[in-house]
Amino acid sequence: MASPVNLKQNVSSVDDPMDKTCIDTMRTLAMDAVQKANSGHPGTPMALAPVAYTLWQKHLRFDPTAPVWPNRDRFVLSCGHASMLLYSLLHLTEVQAVDEKYETLGKPSVSLDDIKNFRQFDSHTPGHPEYRLTSGVETTTGPLGQGVGNSVGMAIAERWLASRYNKPGFEKLIDFNVYAFCSDGDMMEGISHEAASIAGHLKLSNLCWVYDDNRITIEGSTELTYGDDVAERFMGYGWNVTRVGDANDLELLERAYQAFLHCDDRPTLIIVDSHIAWGSPNKQDTSGAHGEPLGEDEIRLTKKFYGWPEDAKFLVPDGVYEHFRKGVGARGKELREAWYAELDAYKAQHPELADELVRIQQRQLPEGWDEDIPTFPADAKGIASRESSGKVLNAVAKNLPWLIGGAADLAPSTKTLIKDAESFEPESYSGRNFHFGIREHAMGAILNGMATVKVRPYGAGFLIFSDYGRAPIRLAALMELPVIYVFTHDSIGVGEDGPTHQPVEQLPSLRAIPGLVVVRPCDANEVAEAWRTIIPFRHKPVALIMSRQALPTLDRTKYASASGVSKGAYILADAADGKPDVILIGTGSEVSLCVGAYEKLTAEGVRARVVSMPSWELFDQQDQAYQDEVLPPDVDGRVSVEQASTFGWAKFVGRKGATIGMKSFGASAPLKDLLTQFGFTVDRVYEAAKEQVARHGR
Repeated sequence: MASPVNLKQNVSSVDDPMDKTCIDTMRTLAMDAVQKANSGHPGTPMALAPVAYTLWQKHLRFDPTAPVWPNRDRFVLSCGHASMLLYSLLHLTEVQAVDEKYETLGKPSVSLDDIKNFRQFDSHTPGHPEYRLTSGVETTTGPLGQGVGNSVGMAIAERWLASRYNKPGFEKLIDFNVYAFCSDGDMMEGISHEAASIAGHLKLSNLCWVYDDNRITIEGSTELTYGDDVAERFMGYGWNVTRVGDANDLELLERAYQAFLHCDDRPTLIIVDSHIAWGSPNKQDTSGAHGEPLGEDEIRLTKKFYGWPEDAKFLVPDGVYEHFRKGVGARGKELREAWYAELDAYKAQHPELADELVRIQQRQLPEGWDEDIPTFPADAKGIASRESSGKVLNAVAKNLPWLIGGAADLAPSTKTLIKDAESFEPESYSGRNFHFGIREHAMGAILNGMATVKVRPYGAGFLIFSDYGRAPIRLAALMELPVIYVFTHDSIGVGEDGPTHQPVEQLPSLRAIPGLVVVRPCDANEVAEAWRTIIPFRHKPVALIMSRQALPTLDRTKYASASGVSKGAYILADAADGKPDVILIGTGSEVSLCVGAYEKLTAEGVRARVVSMPSWELFDQQDQAYQDEVLPPDVDGRVSVEQASTFGWAKFVGRKGATIGMKSFGASAPLKDLLTQFGFTVDRVYEAAKEQVARHGR
C-alpha cells in the first residue's frame, strides 16, 4: 500500500546534478498532485523515483513519440496506488497521446494540467493507471497482484511472437523485455505466488520484477502479518534474485538492472530496500494510517530538504525535459527507427509473416479465418457443447495462427487443445497449447497481459472456478481486451460431483460485469455461430459457457438458423400466425426443453414461441424494434428456463412471467435424477406455459 519516505536517506547517490534534479522533480510533482487532490499519498512515488528514473533514463527501450511501437519494452506499475510515479514519467518524458487507430494526436499523453487534475473526474490521471485511457499505460493496475500477473502474460507473448516471427538474419525482430514494479501488497496476494511460479517454470528471462521492500501497508508495519523470506521464496521458484540495499543508490540500481539484462535462463527479481517515515526528517508517523497527503507544512519542509523552492507548485526546472529527451527519448527514437527499417527488410523476405505481424498489431483477422467452421447435422442424441466447441476452436485456429491458449489443468475436460500443435514449454516457446496449471487467478491475469501484446488468447476451466479468476475477468472488461474464456461443466449437469462443483450463481454474476459478453449456446450449431460472432471482437472479452453433457443438435430445416446467435436472442420456433400467447425463453441445455414443450403446446393448438437467448449482452445491443420483434411487449405470458439462479430474468419475463431455475446449490446425484428433482423437464416447462396461457392468454 502507500509508503511514506525516509527523507534521511533521500539524497540520491548521483554524479550528474541533473539526475538528482529529475528525480526530485518526479517527487515534488507527486507531492503537489496528491496535495491538490487531497487524496492518496506520495510516499511510494517519492521512494521509487530513483528506481524508476534509472530504468527509464538508462535502460528502457521505449520511444515517447511512439508509445505503441510493437517492440518496445513494457513497464508495468503493479503497485497502482503509486500512479503518480508513472504519470510524472509520462509527463517528463513527453509521451505522446495515441488514438484508437494507433495514430499520435500531437499532444501529450499527460500534460501538466492533467497532473494538476490528478484523481479528478474525466482526467487522464485517475487514482490508478488505466489502459486505453492514458497512452503509455500498458495495463490497468490497482487490485494488487494483477499487474505482476499481467507482466507474465506480456513476457509469454514476447517469447511466443519471437519464436514464430524471428528468422535467420532477423533474430531480434521481437525481443522486448518486461519490467514490473511491485509492493509488499503485491507479494502478499496469492496471485503473485501463482504468477511467479509459472514464470519461473517457463524460464522467462525477459521478465524483471522490482520489489519495493518498504515494509509498510495500510494497517502499519508488515511485521503484523508478513514474515516471508522473499529472496528464498523466489529462488525456490527458479528466479535470479538480486538486492539493492538503498533505493537511492543509482550505482547499485544500475548494477541490478545489468544483472537482469545479462541473465538469460530465468526471470529476475530485484529487491529494493526503501525505508519509511513521514514527510520531513523530524516527523514520524504514529497513526498507523498510510493514506493521506503530507500537508502543506510538511511539503514545504520536504522541498526545503531537497533544496527546492518551498512555495513552488508543479515546478519542472529548466533542463529536465531536455535531459529526458537526450536519454530515453533519443535512445527510444533510434531503436524504433532501426526496428522499422529492419521490418521493411523483413517484409521483403517474409511477406506473409510480416502481414501477420501487422494484422496482430491492428487486431485484424486473416482472410478466410472462418472458412473451415463446421456445420453440424441434426442429431437427437447430440453432442456436448464442450465437444463441439473444441471442434470449432480447432477449425478457427487452423486459419488464425495467433489464436493461442490453454486451460487451468483441464484441457482434456474443456476440449481446448489445438490439435497437431506443440505445447508452450520452457525453452520451447513456439507451441500454441498453454498449460497454466491449477492457477485460475494467474491464468486470467496472464491472458490479459498476452492480450495487451495483441495476440488472441483464450483460457479454459470449469464454470464454477470462474470465481477464482473473477478479478482479471473484470479487468479484461474494464480494459476492453478481447480475451476468450471457455467455461465448461456449466450447470447441475455435472451430476454426482455435487453442489461444490455445480455453478448456480456464476452465470448471473458474470452477466453483471459491464462489457463482458456471456454466451451460452444451445447446440453445436449455436456453438459454431458463437465462435463466428466473437472472433471479430476487438475490444470485448467473452465468456463461452459450455456443457459437459450431450445437447441435441436441432434440425435447422425445421427450426430457425443458428445465425441468430449474433443478435443474442432469436425466434427459434414460432406460432403459425406469428402471434404467440406464450413465449418460452431458454439458454444452453434448456432450449431443448423449451422446444419439447413447444411441440406439445402446438399439438394442442396453443400458440407458443421459443426464443433461444444465448447472450443477454448481445441482445441488449440490438435496436428496440428487433427486441420487440423477438419479445413483443404485449405478450405477458412468458417462461424462462435456465439451470442457474433466476436472478435477472425478470428483465425478460416481467413481473407476471414465470422463471424455472435454481434456488439452491444443487445436489450430488445422477443427472437424470437432478433434472427431475429441480424441475428441468419438458413436462415442467409445459405446465408453466399452460399456467401462463391461462393467466395471460388472449
